[in-house]
Amino acid sequence: MAIIQSSAACCDILLQKPFNSCSIRIHNGTSSLPLKSSINTTHLSLNNPRKPLTVSCSLLDDGVTGSAVQALEIDPTLAVKKKAMEISPGLKGTSIYLVGINSTMKSKLGKLLADSLRYYFFDSDNLVVEAAGGEAAAKQFLNMDKAGFRESETEVLRQLSSMGRLVVSAGDGAVQSSTNLALLRHGISIWVDVPLDIIATEIIENGVQLFGTEISPSASHSEVLSQLATIYEELRGGYAIADATISVQKVAGLLGYDDMEAVSTENMGLEVLNELEKLIRVKKMMEEAARPF
Repeated sequence: MAIIQSSAACCDILLQKPFNSCSIRIHNGTSSLPLKSSINTTHLSLNNPRKPLTVSCSLLDDGVTGSAVQALEIDPTLAVKKKAMEISPGLKGTSIYLVGINSTMKSKLGKLLADSLRYYFFDSDNLVVEAAGGEAAAKQFLNMDKAGFRESETEVLRQLSSMGRLVVSAGDGAVQSSTNLALLRHGISIWVDVPLDIIATEIIENGVQLFGTEISPSASHSEVLSQLATIYEELRGGYAIADATISVQKVAGLLGYDDMEAVSTENMGLEVLNELEKLIRVKKMMEEAARPF
């Protein structure tokens, strides 16, 4: 057995030869995540051996002090941390799943929430890609055995849903089957709705291709936008099942911003925490109403 410590230094990756199974052991936690890869290397026909699974996760150890609270207007991140401290007891370690088309906002928001709530952050797409042996291998696996690839996505979600205190940036596979949607019910799901125009600009300027899509960063803005619109229409039904929707457009309106790109990760983070607070309040009211007199 080999033990590899992740770069975030908050979890160990335990690999058992011949690397057909592994588990993620989180420091200071009580759960482990056994990730069983369903990838058949005979279908991949790769020359390179499978790479070890690595994980992106984060955990903040420091809290917000009295002096820090006084500096809220200077550092908007502190306002998010303060709000997170207020609602954290009510969450009781319930995991949070972020759905929606992948974007810089979605990724940064997940990490901000994890740091503020003292949760761990995972990107489910990254876990699937790493288990496959890298992005090239994952793309080949998806093209040659789409059903098997979807099973791998489900397995990742199943293992993550068995744990608590997680913020998960869920890939689009999370909303493409009733099984995966049911797994999201183990926590609270949030649809992070980012304008497609902003995502299209990110793809072109950063030269990044959304995993699992045929969108080319070298295409024109109108072409990328059109392809994103098609994906959005196909998946919006699954996104809409989320417990709450946090829209960049709505947050911009609440703040009086004319430019939606002016909405910061902290602005979105506060809105997510406010929605979580409402959901906690509703759940508490329902529990109290169900109690016998």
